Amino acid sequence: MKLHALALSIATSLGLSLAIGPAFATEQGNSQQNKMASCNKEAGDKALKGDARKDFMKTCLSAKKMSQQDKMKACNVDAKDKKGDERKAFMSECLKG
Repeated sequence: MKLHALALSIATSLGLSLAIGPAFATEQGNSQQNKMASCNKEAGDKALKGDARKDFMKTCLSAKKMSQQDKMKACNVDAKDKKGDERKAFMSECLKG
């Protein structure tokens, strides 16, 4: 009887691992896809080409996720010349990325 319970426990654990594994991998894949899309958009917005774009993409894709405070500082620097609604729209978009 104990052997049957052990086998059932192992089978259940294995089943859960198989069910959770692909979901976790998909989440990581989506995260990497989102990062690639974001870096591509930013490189396009900056009109980067050639080696400058390649260097930017390498840095952007390897960058660790910024804290919200660091993101706010960076966005504020980028928005220094913007005012009013333009600044609000820019900051909203910048803080999402």
